[in-house]
Order: sequence, then structure tokens, then C-alpha cells
Amino acid sequence: MTKRHETLGLNDDQVLSMFETMLLARKLDERMWLLNRAGKVPFVISCQGQEAAQVGAAFALDREKDYVLPYYRDMGVVLTFGQTARDLMLSGFAKAEDPNSGGRQMPGHFGHRKNRIVTGSSPVTTQVPHAVGIALAGKMEGKDLVSFVTFGEGSSNQGDFHEGANFAGVHKLPVIFMCENNKYAISVPIEKQLACEKVSDRAVGYGMPGITVDGTDPLEVYQAVKEAADRARKGEGPTLIEAVSYRLTAHSSDDDDRAYRAEEERSEARKNDPIIKFAAYLKEAGVLTDEKEAELANKVTETVNEATDYAESAPYAEAEYALKHVYGE
Repeated sequence: MTKRHETLGLNDDQVLSMFETMLLARKLDERMWLLNRAGKVPFVISCQGQEAAQVGAAFALDREKDYVLPYYRDMGVVLTFGQTARDLMLSGFAKAEDPNSGGRQMPGHFGHRKNRIVTGSSPVTTQVPHAVGIALAGKMEGKDLVSFVTFGEGSSNQGDFHEGANFAGVHKLPVIFMCENNKYAISVPIEKQLACEKVSDRAVGYGMPGITVDGTDPLEVYQAVKEAADRARKGEGPTLIEAVSYRLTAHSSDDDDRAYRAEEERSEARKNDPIIKFAAYLKEAGVLTDEKEAELANKVTETVNEATDYAESAPYAEAEYALKHVYGE
């Protein structure tokens, strides 16, 4: 019997690596919440419930030449593209060695030049026109690169998204727009954000294909992004992908989602947890055993423990560093 991942060109080792990356993102995120509640980490903005979309998408890209412009939840994307647990913990603790910003930016503002992770900004959606600009530059220079940008469904209502998508569509640029629709723009539910049924319905207005996929299934997301990347490399222009999942936590560590979501709704969503779902698929496909799952869980826990210990004891930046990149030297 042909396994589903094999029909997509993925081998057993690759899907196990996808699962391990999803698990690492989840365990890092859970640890950061504990550190936040202990008063050690100032802020957490969570990836829980969205790991499948992030890792599935990033695995479909070329990690040697493509550029990613992640939004603030995209721990799964940046881990796949080469950031480490230690890197992310250094960012959480705002330490000098933080490769994202040297401790200057809030957590979730990913940026890592050597891995082509383009730094983000606090105003949402600003990464979209930047991704379009990178795709334009790549096209003008004749480079074989795809620009991949993510954002929430709330961001799909911002002017930056519309301008970026329109420009990319007109100029047939090699950019993939992926909306991680987690049903809430902070406290605003999807039905109060969109007049159309799906975010992907908007693609036709920009002359590009639009597709909605199950964001809790990494293989479905992988397939959609792989096809979009292949189109982009052939000069066929951009694609809008909507990966639908559910945000399993509050918007951030400063939010109380009990004010706008019923506990029954969250409990129901947890039954569709992407990590549990993917583990079940891998076991059914004969790729994962209970023993192997326990081994991976222990390995990930050790990685998170090491990253936490290292980052907590690492030095902060010197006070004078606050002036760096602000004034001409």
C-alpha cells in the first residue's frame, strides 16, 4: 500500500522530522508560558494549534535559496528554516546573543539573515509588501527563489495585504501568500472580519489561484505550498493559500480569551490537535511507534531544558547597545 506521504514525494525520515519539529515548537511554546507565569519571560505569542501549517509549509520550500517572512506565531517555520531552540529562548529572555534582534525586539519578531528569515515588525501585515519586494528583486535579478509570507486572517483585511497581493498578481511574482486562519483576530471572530466565506475567495481579485486547506494536516499544507512553489518557479506567478486551524491558547500572554470564547469551543478544538492527529497518521502508516514517540518526546524535552538553562544564564546586552542602529556612528 502506498502511504500518503510517499505520494507527495516524502520519505519516512522526512515525515518523522516534520513531526519532531512540530513537537519541538509545541514544547518550546509550553515552556515559554510557564516561564512567563513565573515572571521570567515578559511576553509569549503562541503557535499552539498552528504547528502543522507552519512546518508543512516550510518543508515544501527550498531551505537553501527561498526567503521566508514569518508572522509572529511562526515558530514552526523558523525552526524548519534553521533557528534553534536556544535561539528562540535567547529571544524570549531578551539576551544579547538573541540572533533575531540582540534582545531589542519583542519575542515573535523573527529575523535571521543567514537563514533568509526576514525580520518582522510589530504593526501587523507589513511583511506582505516586503515579501513582494523580495520576489520582484529575485525576478529582476534572474534568481531562482520563492518568497513565502504568512499572516493571520485579521491581517488579510489590512491595506498592506491588498496592495502586496495586487502588485504580485499584476507582475506575476514568485511569492506565496499563506494566511494562517486561526478563527480569531485577537478577540474578533472570523464572521465579524470577512464578508466573503473564505480568505482564499479574495485571490480572484488579484488574478491568482486561491486555495483553502486543512491547517491541522501538515501533508495537505505541504502539497499546497509545494504546488504553489513549483508554479512560482515556472514564472506562473503568486498563489494565495488559506490554512484553517484554531488558536489553542489566548492571543498572547497578556490576553484572557475567556472573555470572548466559550470553554466548550476550546475543548472541542483540542480534539483536532494537529500533533495528536499527525502522530496517529504516522502510527497508522507504520512510521512511528509508541516507543519512538516516547524517545522523540524525551529528546525534545532535553533540547528545551538545555535551551532554557543556557538562555536564562546568558548575559543581557550592555546598556549602550540601546543606541546601536539608532544614530549614525
